[in-house]
Amino acid sequence: MQLMLSPEPLKLLAFDGEDLEVISTHLQDAVVAPAEIAWLPREKRFALVMDRYDWCGAQSGERTRRRSGLHFERVLGVKHSHFEQNASQKAVLLSISFEVSDDPAGLVTLYFEGGSAIRLEVECLEAAMSDLGPAWPCGSPPPARV
Repeated sequence: MQLMLSPEPLKLLAFDGEDLEVISTHLQDAVVAPAEIAWLPREKRFALVMDRYDWCGAQSGERTRRRSGLHFERVLGVKHSHFEQNASQKAVLLSISFEVSDDPAGLVTLYFEGGSAIRLEVECLEAAMSDLGPAWPCGSPPPARV
């Protein structure tokens, strides 16, 4: 699968693991303030707002970030490991994965730098990511990851 990159604001949906891989690629190295993460149990929604590195712009030499939102629907439960919700220090999102447990239900895991993670139990995978505003210049690109 070839990832199509564009400098335009993104709006992406995910209904399966492959779709979520595309979102994960665009959100790699996004900076997240723990205070901007919310689970709304009554609505069965988990949402976060972050500053994502614009990998599309980086291909043409631009170093920019964009304010972006991501939300998951049909969330039954949320667990976290080594993730401090009240921490003042921002977290760096490394990747997002989906593992089917009882099709179509499964587990979505958001992995952060330093070994912390947030796991969502979902009825089915239903996620949306969109840029919320224009890009702005940033200093250096994220570090190379092996």
